[in-house]
Amino acid sequence: MTENKTRLIESGINAGEVDMYDEDAIWSENSGDKIDIGNVLMDVIRTLDKALPLNRKLRALSIGSGSEPQFKIMEAALRGGLYLLDIDQVPLDVIRRRLKRQWIDHVFTIRSDYNCSLLPPAAAEKFLQTKLEGKKLDLIALEHSLYYTEEKNWTPLFDNLYRRLLRRKGAIHAVLMSSSCRDEFSTTWLYNHYAGKYFGARNDQDLKGFARTLKKNKYFRNARIISRTHQVKFFIDDFAKFMAVIWMILLYPNVHKYTLKQRREITGEIYDKFWTKKKPLIQSQDHLIIYRGI
Repeated sequence: MTENKTRLIESGINAGEVDMYDEDAIWSENSGDKIDIGNVLMDVIRTLDKALPLNRKLRALSIGSGSEPQFKIMEAALRGGLYLLDIDQVPLDVIRRRLKRQWIDHVFTIRSDYNCSLLPPAAAEKFLQTKLEGKKLDLIALEHSLYYTEEKNWTPLFDNLYRRLLRRKGAIHAVLMSSSCRDEFSTTWLYNHYAGKYFGARNDQDLKGFARTLKKNKYFRNARIISRTHQVKFFIDDFAKFMAVIWMILLYPNVHKYTLKQRREITGEIYDKFWTKKKPLIQSQDHLIIYRGI
């Protein structure tokens, strides 16, 4: 092993110690993920604009949004009130500084665990009255935030969002990494391979399957439910930053505690498989769009 490769491997092994907010920032700035989400969000907002009175200022809740890049789209389009809910104080502080710096007065930050504030029906009712000023929403967005609740809780969560927080005409948009993908250069394959190998775990959060489940739910029988799968790519010409994103995908260290030996093996394989060939990381991701009354 050359001296340069040794140095890069060591930097990759240690890259998992980066804060998740910084890992996500690397991913956001160097992948097509947020562009893809922005494109779908624009389609949803355009549909809402056509269906609703022109003089209505749209209101929205973005769950687990932090300081996501699509904030620019949502801030401009949702002038009736944009509520950003996140459990992490760091991205909320970034947004708060921006709101103050740019004199934005229609965007509000809420620090909370949505499993506590939106999953129990009584809590969702209280959230509406205390955090949303008793006014229902035109749009609810869950971009890569459903990872943080078990799939068995998705139905009651969406039931609360749909029936308790959403207006009679409105939309919910969710996006999540696909639960299955045969491409060995994909985030799904890497997670299932390494988490499966070392911990017997796999990605079982199937948003596409959940769309089929919702279509059979009596509370959603009048809803228009759309499911799509898109592919996005990621690459950055900095091995430590590339590995930081790999560790984020592999849920190290917050969920899976890979040993030093395991991290060394993973890093070496990623170096040979991706880095030396300049192969981009692929992400297959599922979009779920639910239109109510539209």
